Amino acid sequence: MPATIEKADEAGSAERFVLSGDWRNRSIAPVLHKLAEFEKQGAGGEVEIDVSQVQHIDTSGAWLIRRLITQWTSDGRSVHLTGASEALQELLDVLPEKVPKPPANNNDNRTLFERIFEPTGRAIVDLAHDAVFGMHILGSAVRGTQLKLGRGAGVSPASVVSQIDRMGVRAVPIITLMSFLIGAIIAQQGAFQLRYFGAELFVVDLVGILQLREIGVLLTAIMIAGRSGSAITAEIGSMKMREEIDALNVIGLNPIGVLVFPRLVALSVALPLLTIVANFAALFGASIIAFVYSGITFDTFLSRLHEAVEYSSVASGMIKAPFMALAIGIVSAVEGMKVGGSAESLGQHVTAAVVKSIFVVILMDALFAIFYSSIDF
Repeated sequence: MPATIEKADEAGSAERFVLSGDWRNRSIAPVLHKLAEFEKQGAGGEVEIDVSQVQHIDTSGAWLIRRLITQWTSDGRSVHLTGASEALQELLDVLPEKVPKPPANNNDNRTLFERIFEPTGRAIVDLAHDAVFGMHILGSAVRGTQLKLGRGAGVSPASVVSQIDRMGVRAVPIITLMSFLIGAIIAQQGAFQLRYFGAELFVVDLVGILQLREIGVLLTAIMIAGRSGSAITAEIGSMKMREEIDALNVIGLNPIGVLVFPRLVALSVALPLLTIVANFAALFGASIIAFVYSGITFDTFLSRLHEAVEYSSVASGMIKAPFMALAIGIVSAVEGMKVGGSAESLGQHVTAAVVKSIFVVILMDALFAIFYSSIDF
């Protein structure tokens, strides 16, 4: 039965209102209009509210009754509640008469210069704090792991192997597919443009050098940052929300050594191996497109690849992989450790971890390119 409120015969000199039915959130809509009308009635006099016929009530219904009582009391009327059960009376007693309004933020006395440059300054300070925290995580991960085998070890080799399986082995299909398509696209576009110059054979040089030196490790690192970096932040952040990291501190374990170190090792092992897989997949895709579009046979493709690609091109790409892996792991762990106690905070830091990891990877690739150029490598 939906909630109802009716004005009954006056009990002596007091007006009497009878409430009945189900005063819960899903069934109080029919009485909202009547309540608004009754609240606007004239001031003065006594009022009796009979709630003996109310079958069910929750906080929403109790709020409406409390608001009605507060409004009539402020109008100078004397309100009496009759027929209330002990539970309803307790619920009404704990509800405040008025909900306090949030304070207005009128204390922003900053100058225009401060309003423009304060966000930039805060961002720079936060970046410096993240850099220091990242170095702390790296040092604590190495120092706190107690690198020894046995029952008393701070980190189990099984955890490292498990993380390699999750971050490396299970990422092989998506890395292979992505690299195959990238290699095919580069070869197709290169062959299409070089055809005008009669130099379609040089598409092998284009794909080989670009993939082995730059694209292979860069795109693999970006994919791992989005796939595994977000997982690291989510896992560590969830543990921080559930206070599991505090529990590790209480029992005398280093949470960074236990949680972060296996993931750093796994990323440092998995990313170079995935880069090798990505390079083979991209070259295979490029060879197929070169054969279809330009008639370059596989033997010719391999022969030209050996002539065009030097060992320095392969080494320059593989050298970057461990550094990018460490950067992804550290940034993701830093963001995971910064998670607060809400799901919103977890989502924000997971997003920040992916964005920052990709930015650091691209920046690191640019710095390596400048360094290689300066040493003619």
